[in-house]
Amino acid sequence: MPVLEQQVAVRLPSSGRLYRKRLFDMVCAALGLLVLSPVLLVCALLVGLTSPGGVLFRQERIGKDGVPFTIYKFRSMRKDNAGLKISTSRDTRITPVGRVLRKTKLDELPQLWNVLKGDMSFVGPRPEVREYTDLYTPEQRQVLMVRPGVTGLASIRYRNENELLTASSDPNRTYIDEVMPAKLALDLKYIPRACVSYDIKLIWETLVTVVRD
Repeated sequence: MPVLEQQVAVRLPSSGRLYRKRLFDMVCAALGLLVLSPVLLVCALLVGLTSPGGVLFRQERIGKDGVPFTIYKFRSMRKDNAGLKISTSRDTRITPVGRVLRKTKLDELPQLWNVLKGDMSFVGPRPEVREYTDLYTPEQRQVLMVRPGVTGLASIRYRNENELLTASSDPNRTYIDEVMPAKLALDLKYIPRACVSYDIKLIWETLVTVVRD
């Protein structure tokens, strides 16, 4: 039997559920940018005043339907941050302020703009760089049927991913062989359940996790 016939097809939510999810994203992203503007300003000042380089980190990621887009984060690494596409908890490229921003997830706040633009959703599979999406199996590529998310099932489950990779002698290989497939399996489970009420539940779980950790 051909390999393609053995794949498990992921069922997309109804168009109505996806429309309501997108509407929820737009309204909440706009409100978030407005309400959190003082926090965004403080974070930008801290990044800009404590290390040389731009305030924002920009990187091409692969989004819905395999279309690339530019993701925005507050810069948490030094200007010269060449190296692996992933980082460990002991990564010397991370600045002191960047370490705090990462721990509190404040470095992700600029992605509210990505959500408002439609590049991303609040909840969905985390977007990867092309280097990793090129390694996806045909089944795993089904995560590209939906908008990537700021958070999601995999983001919550693997919130301490950096610590896990730190313990590996080859973090990149561990990510490709173990972490990435596990995260994609969780993302594929999320897709059929995607809706506003489930997204709110996962957003709340994310907030609780950040506060607890």
